Amino acid sequence: MYFTATSPYILMTVLLIRGCTLEGAGEGIKFYLTPNFERLADAEVWVDAGTQIFFSYSISLGVLTALGSYNKFHHNSYRDCIIFACTNSGTSFFAGFVIFSVLGFKAHKQGVSVAEVAESGPGLAFIAYPEAVAQMPISPLWSILFFFMIILLGLDSQFVGVEGFITAITDLFPTHFKKGHRKEMFIGVTCIISFLLGLCMVTNGGMYVFQIFDFYSGSRIILVVAFLECIAIGYLYGVDRFYDNIEMMYGFRIPILMKWMWTVVTPLFTIILFVLNGYTYSELTYNRTYHYPQWAIGLGWMMACSSIVFVPIVIGYKLYQHPGDTILQRIRLLMKPKLRQHQLRVQDTDPDELIQDTETHKMEEQTSPYPGYHQVVDNGNASVNQTRETKA
Repeated sequence: MYFTATSPYILMTVLLIRGCTLEGAGEGIKFYLTPNFERLADAEVWVDAGTQIFFSYSISLGVLTALGSYNKFHHNSYRDCIIFACTNSGTSFFAGFVIFSVLGFKAHKQGVSVAEVAESGPGLAFIAYPEAVAQMPISPLWSILFFFMIILLGLDSQFVGVEGFITAITDLFPTHFKKGHRKEMFIGVTCIISFLLGLCMVTNGGMYVFQIFDFYSGSRIILVVAFLECIAIGYLYGVDRFYDNIEMMYGFRIPILMKWMWTVVTPLFTIILFVLNGYTYSELTYNRTYHYPQWAIGLGWMMACSSIVFVPIVIGYKLYQHPGDTILQRIRLLMKPKLRQHQLRVQDTDPDELIQDTETHKMEEQTSPYPGYHQVVDNGNASVNQTRETKA
């Protein structure tokens, strides 16, 4: 994983040096760095930028939560988040020079403007840039380097994507996956299914299938997921409780501005972007010319809804299953956080907020698939030391 994560930077640097030596590269970089402020009035620009940030940072996809579960309880993940954000955006900015230096060369060769050769989405990586590379001297070498970099990036994305899914399922059913080699078998089945789904995307018509998955399967629906997460944390679990829990873990209080981000700014930002997306929605096209048939668009919307449909289903199931005389009483009980001993703050004195007693915790520890996981309670001041040494 260290190789797949770092090698693309070396390859990008090589491609950038080569791209900057090409005729017309300056025009491409100039086009890249020159802002067009008129586009700020275009709602679609804001929607595309917002969703791109969510996917680029893997926000609301479960990946960061899964990877973060490997950290010890007192690990400073706040610092990691800042480093991660700066590195991610910095990489995107750096990659822009790699792309547009070569696109400038392509525009110069064809005698057109850079705007006419630039593509958005997958067309940029799989059509526009390869066409430009094919016109360069020693084109096979640069093509190999470029696509090798794409493969490494894809592998790296798959590592964390699969890990996010596997961690979520195994944490839901820890006792089941501890037996024998069930977890390894589950990982194998997941990878095989993903491989078979991906095969159709490398056929002659694969790009058309890929576009459907890319445009519908997550896309703007991730904004709704992020909105619901903010509501759950900020208003149901309680932003003050969450803020105090973070202090318990880090040993210091993060800027209070974050509370406003969780409860006001981010929910508003995500829901406004989602509404704008509905306002600017246009049906999927490929390469600016091909319009998808209605059955393909219907399939895409089915995939999009699959990302969010389980939220109301689980809410309905919980309301039906939970004891209570009235619906309002059940809602009130379900909205009340159920906490374990190490999650309680000094001001939490309600014993009803404990979800499990000590004996249940002992049983959970014995059946846990993570032998390094244990809890320490000292003089009423609880702390957790998580060392998921064998989780991977």
